[in-house]
Amino acid sequence: MKSITIHNLEDPLDTLIRQKAKSDGTSLNKTVKNLLAQALQVPSQGEQERRKDFLELFGVWSENDENEFRLRTRELDQVHQEDWQ
Repeated sequence: MKSITIHNLEDPLDTLIRQKAKSDGTSLNKTVKNLLAQALQVPSQGEQERRKDFLELFGVWSENDENEFRLRTRELDQVHQEDWQ
């Protein structure tokens, strides 16, 4: 991937980009990339598309799996004060 730097960005444009990033909950970098992709009508590889690449690695626990996990890790929920002295 390539990187670019934008020099002399006007204050009003900078403000709008920062506001958009904040309202979208994304970084400035991701916001600028999304805006460029939209302006140039380039389909960006979104989160859902990338997620498809890893679907085989995702799993859903059955109720029995979850119960067994909780049973086996139950003691990890207890705080032992002597460990924090």
